[in-house]
Amino acid sequence: MTDVVASPGPQRAEPKVTPPAEPKVTPAELDTGKGAVGGPVRVGWREGTLTRAQELESLCAWVLANNPQANHQVLAESIRLHLEAAREAAKAAPLDPKRLFRIFRNGSLLERAMSNLDAAEAQLLNIAPADYVLGQLPSLLRDVQCHLVPADPRRQELERIARKLGINDPDRRQNQEPDLDHQIKEVNDKRGRIVTAKRAASSAALREQVRVRSFRNLLVVATLLMTVLAIGVAITGWLHPTMIPLCFSPEESGQAVVVCPTAQSAPFPTSPGSGTDSQPSGTPIEDIDDAVKSTATRQDLSVVELVGLTAAAVAAAAAIRGIRGSSERHGVPIALALIKLPTGALTAFLGLLLMRGQFVPGLSALDTSAQILAWALVFGYAQQLFTRLVDRQGNTVLESVRGADKPQPSPSPP
Repeated sequence: MTDVVASPGPQRAEPKVTPPAEPKVTPAELDTGKGAVGGPVRVGWREGTLTRAQELESLCAWVLANNPQANHQVLAESIRLHLEAAREAAKAAPLDPKRLFRIFRNGSLLERAMSNLDAAEAQLLNIAPADYVLGQLPSLLRDVQCHLVPADPRRQELERIARKLGINDPDRRQNQEPDLDHQIKEVNDKRGRIVTAKRAASSAALREQVRVRSFRNLLVVATLLMTVLAIGVAITGWLHPTMIPLCFSPEESGQAVVVCPTAQSAPFPTSPGSGTDSQPSGTPIEDIDDAVKSTATRQDLSVVELVGLTAAAVAAAAAIRGIRGSSERHGVPIALALIKLPTGALTAFLGLLLMRGQFVPGLSALDTSAQILAWALVFGYAQQLFTRLVDRQGNTVLESVRGADKPQPSPSPP
């Protein structure tokens, strides 16, 4: 018996799959950062600027490669220019035109970097595919809600668009999966309004930073002025010890003693016939002003201010427990702590000056130098009564950053 082998049927040809062509991107479209992030640089916000610039550059190249459009070249060139300006700010490029002095540039450089990064991000949203904008919409919505007040029409419009797309409606997301084609069409139709809301939020965020920096600069100027005043008082006391003496002259039984912060005179009679065993009644009467001139020393005011400054430093250290860390780049908590130091030195001096002028009844005649320095310590710490108002204002300024959702203060009546 012969085995019959079935002949194979006609073989089906395998379909040939053509791999997708690699998108072509011109070097000009990719060469915005010279192929590197840049840096390192010495300031934290500058590192963040370089990182964000490289991220936006890569996103722009990806958009141009995957969604090429003839009318995107103008915006792509604009993005390149904005990122170049942000990088120049991060690297502290020389001024154009040049200036002889280039101090205190950090504020202007930070504003240049932030504004250009915001502009580049807005332009990227204009040319990006609709599905990319749809994926970014939750972040854009949160950013707008942080910086624009609820009554802002641009925020209200973006929230309306988000509700229509099911972005901020958890019940709809759980019960009904939104139609992707409808979402993309909605994004394309409302792209201009989305970008406008994002740009408004970026501008509001920049204004918040400007307010924080302005408040910080005011604190720095006030601290410098008060430091100059404190140093001026100390120099005046060193050159003219009797011009503003912080000396007291307690009297008892016709005897007086001049007590200064660093020295004390021997008892002397202030009226005839008031002598003691060590000082007979025939001892000449000494004028209190002459005794003050001979007892006051050059270092009196300096010692008083030093004690007040030390007390203020202790108060500043104690106040740290109530200071919350801030992610802002302007160092407002540090400025709030530093302003306490010269304030403590001046309040110690002014407090003792008021006591010497008998402004406080019952405390016009301190008996020893130790009492004078103790009161200087009290007055130096008491600067907290004044600076706590500044601390409160500083906390208010910091809370206003990214705080559009918080209750807004009502306008004061006219």
